[in-house]
Amino acid sequence: MRAAVIALGKIGLPIAAQLTNTGHTVVGCDIDPAVVATVNAGRAPFPNEAGLDEALASAVAAGRLRATTDTATAVAEGPDLVIAVPPLVVDHEGRPDWTALDSVTADIGRGLRAAAAAGHRGTTVAIETTLPVGTTRTRVAPGLAAASGLTPGVDFHVVFSPERVFSGRILQDLATYPKLVGGLDDAGEQRGVELYRAFLPDVEIRAMGGAEAAELTKLAETTYRDINIAFANELARHADSLGVDVQRVIDAANSQPFSHIHRPGVAVGGHCIPVYPRFYLAGDPEAQLPATARHVNEAMPAYAVSVLQQLLGGLEGERVLILGVAYRGGVKETAFSGAMPLRDNLRARGALPVAADPLYDAEELRALGFEPWDGMPLRGAILQADHAEYARLQPTDLAGVRAIVDGRGLLDPAPFAAAGIAVRRLGGGAA
Repeated sequence: MRAAVIALGKIGLPIAAQLTNTGHTVVGCDIDPAVVATVNAGRAPFPNEAGLDEALASAVAAGRLRATTDTATAVAEGPDLVIAVPPLVVDHEGRPDWTALDSVTADIGRGLRAAAAAGHRGTTVAIETTLPVGTTRTRVAPGLAAASGLTPGVDFHVVFSPERVFSGRILQDLATYPKLVGGLDDAGEQRGVELYRAFLPDVEIRAMGGAEAAELTKLAETTYRDINIAFANELARHADSLGVDVQRVIDAANSQPFSHIHRPGVAVGGHCIPVYPRFYLAGDPEAQLPATARHVNEAMPAYAVSVLQQLLGGLEGERVLILGVAYRGGVKETAFSGAMPLRDNLRARGALPVAADPLYDAEELRALGFEPWDGMPLRGAILQADHAEYARLQPTDLAGVRAIVDGRGLLDPAPFAAAGIAVRRLGGGAA
């Protein structure tokens, strides 16, 4: 199989690697020349994706992978499969900016037109970027048709196949979870299933009976997680008011097979869980649970600040360290990170927030709107990202700190208690 993968980010590039791992030939496309150069050198342009560097080095050396900034020309070569994962930028209300998707759609369409002129028809275009329900049929397919002058379902096929992977272990997840494929018609969907099966031989390739079903499934699984986390967060706040350890409660509840309560935390960040419930609500505005869950989860940074304020007896003029600006440990991404609302809530209460993160240097922190911590004495701290480094924190690492809110349940409180430093885990059992 010959394939093109559009947008060589944290999803697209591992997909390209998986294609080459199973013997197929890939042209990778990205608008960033630096990304293209790095991939052509056989390296990943981002860290901490297990197995990716090795796969890229092997694929480039074997001639199975090359990268380019010219998407239309890559598609004009007539690949069997085009997988597009353009970033969909959204605001905090989940309203999409369609610029990247529309631009990629137009580039692919121009490539399809050139391929058809050269006698190559029948390419299947698969969109893996998570979308509001109906987008594949009402936006992507018409955009491809307009740019190509061709007819979907006749000259080319369009399917939606949502990514279902976790940063840091994407190659593993691609080989583990069922792959969902939904088309605009039966013939296109079956062709999509056939092509995905060719490079994901060890997992179920599930035909969904339509693009809308595949789109809704992705929104359902991510919205479920947001609702579940919101319930865990409400349990944590209630447990604090009762003086009960919520982790003990959740572990006990989950000891029978019908309970699967997630873990509470200071924030729900990332490109997925804070965003896709908004996509769901765009199609089902009367739904109550997704809207309520978003409200609950978005309130957790303010709750963490209130816990620290209570521990310290006030925050006015106090220097407070935010530990971690990444949205989760080990991933250099700040999409919807809890660090931003923590910073803003601390400032609103008169505190002087500073930040540290093992993945970001001082210049990068300033660019994100944070004052880097330079080792100056502190009064309090809030652990926001569960970086592995933070599990090894000791009292001597945080000069002057009198109280820490552990927003991820990562710290061993014993050495801090011995040093006279209060550590409060959210839901840890004290009001």
